[in-house]
Amino acid sequence: MPSLLLAGLLAGIVTSLSPCVLPVLPVVLTAGARRPWGVVGGLVTSFSLTTLFGSLLLDALHLPATLLRNAGIAALVLLGIGLLVPHVGELLERPFARLRTRAAAPGRGGFATGLALGLVYVPCAGPVLATIAVVGATGRIGFDSLLLTAAFGAGTGLPLLVLAVSGGALARRARFLRTHARGLRVATGAALVAVAAVTAFDLAAPLQRAVPDYTAAAQRAVGTDQLDRLTHAPDPTGITAWLNTPGGQPVSLRGKVAVVSFWTYSCINCQRALPHLEQWDAAYRAAGLEVIGVHTPEFAFEHDPGNVADQAAALGVRYPVAVDNDYATWNAYGNQYWPAAYLVDATGQVRRTSFGEGGYAEFEQAIRAALTDAGATRLPPATDVPDTTPTTSLTPETYLGAEHTPLSTSGSRVTAGRTRAYTFPAAVDPDTFALDGTWTSADEYLTAGPGARLRLAFHATSVHWVLGGTGTVTVDGTKTIAVSGPPTLYTLLDGHSGPGELTLSASPGVRAYSFTFG
Repeated sequence: MPSLLLAGLLAGIVTSLSPCVLPVLPVVLTAGARRPWGVVGGLVTSFSLTTLFGSLLLDALHLPATLLRNAGIAALVLLGIGLLVPHVGELLERPFARLRTRAAAPGRGGFATGLALGLVYVPCAGPVLATIAVVGATGRIGFDSLLLTAAFGAGTGLPLLVLAVSGGALARRARFLRTHARGLRVATGAALVAVAAVTAFDLAAPLQRAVPDYTAAAQRAVGTDQLDRLTHAPDPTGITAWLNTPGGQPVSLRGKVAVVSFWTYSCINCQRALPHLEQWDAAYRAAGLEVIGVHTPEFAFEHDPGNVADQAAALGVRYPVAVDNDYATWNAYGNQYWPAAYLVDATGQVRRTSFGEGGYAEFEQAIRAALTDAGATRLPPATDVPDTTPTTSLTPETYLGAEHTPLSTSGSRVTAGRTRAYTFPAAVDPDTFALDGTWTSADEYLTAGPGARLRLAFHATSVHWVLGGTGTVTVDGTKTIAVSGPPTLYTLLDGHSGPGELTLSASPGVRAYSFTFG
């Protein structure tokens, strides 16, 4: 538990020092100079609550995923106008008039400004996005999720509070507040409106990309270097179906050396790990090793056991697979990542964990040691499967559904829940995509309409696209891919080097979920 709190706190601190924070800095430096505790406290409160409960609330009310973010933008605009033009503020409805008065009063009302600011700061929650995905999929909030989000919120607020308090102390020593109260009020209002505009139209994206993200490595480290929080590994629980077992019977870990691997079939990172698991199963099964794949879905189409069975067979998975549609086993292990592997020894203790790709040789040595301790006397030679974990910086996984807004788009914004026509911009920024033709957005995917095209700027060796529906996708006008059957991962490009750009044409009805890179 302490390691989880420390990881969340450090992740929040490095996030608040990263380029992600650039859009909110003007308000922290202006409104925060007068009301630092209120502004930062409100930001942390709404940021944390929205991160943890926002997806549940919107899903329960059947509301679009962008509603809370748009509400934050609207509140910033109203607060800003109220500070800029008092006469306009008097014409607003009474609840907002009260809010505006409090925001304008020295030392008061900063909390309201922070609440609105926190709603537009939510996309910075990168290190806890796995928690958000789990909450959205299960509809349940766990104690670990609460602690992690609270620690992340506190961590992200500390540097901002130091910045705001320092600025306020400097302003007071210079008697700035007393002599320039009206000017500071106007500056605060202008900053609120500017932040709303920058957020609404994603105007800060070029600057964020231009500023080196020197915290990225630290963010990844504190987000994934989670110490073991298990002492005794539970058997798979709440399983929808078992695959690759006699009669679909469940598998128990009791008295066995086992590798429990969490995965989902459309995840390229999981797919790159599968050859190692398959070889460990083949090499060490006779020595007593049990490999169990726990398939915990990310997308709705991955909840279908038939889809899982088809794709597991296509990927060569022959060891037992537990279909964990309700996240019961995921939660029992306190897992947060795809892929993740837990080595359980014959006494039921978790001996080693692995989150993400890589480290296969070390993990296999731990398997061999656990088998030897369990009484295996003759082990085969160690397996020799190439480690295909990327070693260079890649474009991050890019989701296309509206629930993952703001999307990494260039040129035009994707309108959630609507069908509209798009036009390619003159250029596509690195690590983003742009649309052309007609597309319809849904929570998890975009559906192609007449003339649908997508241009992707990336940095990777290989490019993969999770697609569903029925139709075709043409890559740069030369390579055509037939799309049919359950949604799955299609490889668009392999053997590339460095940055590149693809223009993709999709026939009407093709559903596009996400891009992953290798």
